Amino acid sequence: MIGLLPPGQALTLRGLAARFRVSMTPVREAVRRLVAEGALTLSSSGRMTTPELSVERIEELAALRALIEPELAARALPRAHFALIDRLSSINDALGEAAERHDAVGYIRTNLEFHRTLYLRAQSPAMLAILETVWLQLGPTMRAVYGRMRRNEAPRHHRMILASLRAGDEPALRLAVRADVTHGLRHLSPSEDAYRPTR
Repeated sequence: MIGLLPPGQALTLRGLAARFRVSMTPVREAVRRLVAEGALTLSSSGRMTTPELSVERIEELAALRALIEPELAARALPRAHFALIDRLSSINDALGEAAERHDAVGYIRTNLEFHRTLYLRAQSPAMLAILETVWLQLGPTMRAVYGRMRRNEAPRHHRMILASLRAGDEPALRLAVRADVTHGLRHLSPSEDAYRPTR
């Protein structure tokens, strides 16, 4: 989910069992669930890898995020007290620090923490579970792209999200979240242009 593994990374049950110091049984069960959620792919020959997403698949997952995340944010708004907004602001500061260090994994991890912290307040567990499945599928691709981007600060849309939460403005919050999601995901095309540094 946070991009520790690149797209197309081959994995083995034995290697995973050794890495996490567990028997093959829990590894088999975890892999079965991750394959079902699209977080891993399993070929007919039994080869297991992290997903390499096509442009079409990225666009589909982007559309899901653009639908689900504004709704979760809107549902969280009535419960967005000042302590939560302060917490989100602190997370956003940490996100900016990860960007300055060009720490791709730290950036993705902190960005997900920002969004999850807000969406947990929506108290919509089924919707959040669907979203986390989308995040799982996008993680390796996000790492591949963010690792090549020259981002030096937290996303500007996060400031808009925080301002909308402080104002209690649901339409502005929906727009800010949607803009944040779509702006980030447009860089997830595997084309050459996606790997050019942004200014």
